[in-house]
Amino acid sequence: MTDETCQWQGWREATERALYGPGGFYLRPEGPAGHFRTSVHASPLFAAAVARLLGEVAEELGTAEVDLVDVGAGRGELLTSVLAVVGSSLAVRAYAVERAARPDGLDPRVEWTDRVPRGVRGLLFANEWLDNVPVDVAEADATGTVRYVEVRADGTERLGAPVSGPDADWLARWWPLREPGARAEIGRPRDEAWAAAVASLAAGRAVAVDYAHVREARPPFGSLTGFRAGREVPPVPDGSCDVTSHVALDACGDLPAGDGLAVAELVTQREALGRLGVSGGRPPLALASTDPAGYVRALASAGEAAELTARGGLGDFLWLSCRVRPSGRRPGPRDGRGY
Repeated sequence: MTDETCQWQGWREATERALYGPGGFYLRPEGPAGHFRTSVHASPLFAAAVARLLGEVAEELGTAEVDLVDVGAGRGELLTSVLAVVGSSLAVRAYAVERAARPDGLDPRVEWTDRVPRGVRGLLFANEWLDNVPVDVAEADATGTVRYVEVRADGTERLGAPVSGPDADWLARWWPLREPGARAEIGRPRDEAWAAAVASLAAGRAVAVDYAHVREARPPFGSLTGFRAGREVPPVPDGSCDVTSHVALDACGDLPAGDGLAVAELVTQREALGRLGVSGGRPPLALASTDPAGYVRALASAGEAAELTARGGLGDFLWLSCRVRPSGRRPGPRDGRGY
């Protein structure tokens, strides 16, 4: 074994290296779409819904010039589709926030950056970003002491030092471990990343969409897992697979309200897309006789909408939405770190 393979690290450090270090999983040319299918890839209806949301935000701001920031942009698929839907109806300044290099052939209107831009007036959208913000893992040992879980690059684990300080405070509030063997992902870095993203808005709306859970229904043994080539695999932090876990979005949304920041709203993707006109209802059968081609198109669209809103699938994703009013004071990043 190499020294790196034998080294014990916390899951946060190991995941950072595996996903974003040299040769990391998310820096590969094929991008996320080469390994798993998000709502963006499932149907153009998703981008159309985001385009409608962008239009709503522009109307709220009273402008036809609006910013659109896609955090964790993959290879720019969502921005490309939204710009095509919007056309000339809005003047959109588009920003793709991603650590990988800018892909060839991307729409020149898209600014590619590895940092969330500041002073945004418009919509910040983060689809399946927070689940890939690296976090540490904790486990209660046989005596009930909550300890950090350490891991080697081959996926071997052991229990390390007791969890203390802000991490212990976070667990006590958001995900207490009461039984030996219980595990949790310590979501504090995701809270901080989301607070920094919301703080980048001068006015508009920030939306995070992700696999998620809330305090009343945390998974008892955590949700850490891996994905490779469309299959769920053990979470081995060697760069060969995605390393991900569901997000405690209720904790992320616990930002101080007032002074420009409205209370966060947390709804399922099924409800959020329904508000934006995406429905899985079948078209009326009468359309098949009056407009057969139109019926086939409507049927295909209904099938795609059904996938995006399905119970037990993409429809169970949670949408966290935070509105920022003009000239308000937003919460800053709690540790000064950006994406």
